[in-house]
Amino acid sequence: MKKYPLLILFALLLAACSKSSDGGNSNNTNSVSKSANLKETGASANDILSNANFSSLEIEIGYVGNYQPTQEAVDNLLAFLEARTYKQDITVNYKTLPSPKKDTLSLEEIADLEKVNRTAYNNGNTLAIYIYFADAPSEDDNASTGEVTLGAVYRNTSMVIYEATVRELAARTPLISLADAETATINHEFGHLFGLVDLGSPEVNPHEDTASKNHCDRSGCLMRAELEFGAGLMSTLQSRVGRAAVVPGLDSECILDLQANGGR
Repeated sequence: MKKYPLLILFALLLAACSKSSDGGNSNNTNSVSKSANLKETGASANDILSNANFSSLEIEIGYVGNYQPTQEAVDNLLAFLEARTYKQDITVNYKTLPSPKKDTLSLEEIADLEKVNRTAYNNGNTLAIYIYFADAPSEDDNASTGEVTLGAVYRNTSMVIYEATVRELAARTPLISLADAETATINHEFGHLFGLVDLGSPEVNPHEDTASKNHCDRSGCLMRAELEFGAGLMSTLQSRVGRAAVVPGLDSECILDLQANGGR
């Protein structure tokens, strides 16, 4: 029988215990702290924009039934992220979800659904973002005025896109593609996760809309308040038909804010 020095035996025993303690699955989400993804909107702006704490970005897209976003809209989001952040390692994972079977959804209900369905959380040098594509409209929609909400952010790494509403609006005119309507909505909400306007990325120069908090007052900017609502988004996109880009980009003041907070 081969003999081992006491020190080596202790090391072997320690190694065996270490291997068995995690069940052999280093990706077990139960062992990952979720607290870093449960903060207020804008709290992770610098982490998303820069590589100081996280060099990789994981985007989990949870969608109900057939409400998966178009590939073109996702590709446009990736181009937007690469243009405005320093993240080069970006992955997108999809998860099909059952319908909550609701006529409308509140942000509280969406947050509750996230608790059940979300699997991606910050881990090591990877920052995780969760996007939920809903099959029901927002409870805040006003049928009498026709005002509908297209998307919203509700935590530092969480957003909802009311995909059923986006599709309904895009179907009303052949001038605007579904991909363009999705791109404008998703990029606008990501702008809030970037900390715009004055929502985690402080203003370098004043440009916050005094009538609509955390939105830009500059004409033609992606962060204009009207882009969160149906009529405003469709009006903006239709006014840009024939231009090189139907979806507006960020105004120079918003870009300056991002650059001052670690972005491009």
